[in-house]
Amino acid sequence: MTYWIIFIGFALLSWIVSYRLKNKFEKYSKVPLPNGMTGKDVAEKMLHENGIYDVKVISTPGHLTDHYNPTNQTVNLSESVYYSNSVAAAAVAAHECGHAVQHATAYAPLKMRSALVPIVSFSSNIMMWVILGGMLMINTFPQLLLFGIILFASTTLFSFITLPVEIDASKRALVWLSNAGITNVATHDKAEDALRSAAYTYVVAALGSLATLLYYIMIYMGRRD
Repeated sequence: MTYWIIFIGFALLSWIVSYRLKNKFEKYSKVPLPNGMTGKDVAEKMLHENGIYDVKVISTPGHLTDHYNPTNQTVNLSESVYYSNSVAAAAVAAHECGHAVQHATAYAPLKMRSALVPIVSFSSNIMMWVILGGMLMINTFPQLLLFGIILFASTTLFSFITLPVEIDASKRALVWLSNAGITNVATHDKAEDALRSAAYTYVVAALGSLATLLYYIMIYMGRRD
């Protein structure tokens, strides 16, 4: 019962945050930048003004699929950002470029997150099966559940390391947007609001992961007691 309360509670909270983010993006996508720059223009300008010329800005299919790929050094912008001249597009483009700046300046939390990617990728593929098996065999082979908890803990750690990475990228984006004159008094608060809404999704994901991890630990400790 405890697990389902946690699961349903965070699922509902995640839906609310995602719904608000979608609404914010749609709202600010209708507010044009005074200078008419597209997301692509904003991204390229931010990269170049930070001395980064080896990162390409490309369009990627989907909605809110924007991301920075350090492997091939590309800023991938969804079509609704790449071609749009809205405040929302500028905010998202600058945020993703914030990750490129982090990469170029060897930002420590980003390096830590990148180092964890192979571990998290491995853990994500098997941990739920290991945890399920561990629960079914809790009375005969509790070590299996412990292994599953360790795997899950790595993904939880990844979620929390992601928080400063995302928050810092947004801070870099907002400072640059203001200093470069991309946003003004009428539009800067809108860009900030859009990025704040996006940050909440990472906060909810991290807290949900932590709550679930603690639940699994309680099951394991209860078995031992």
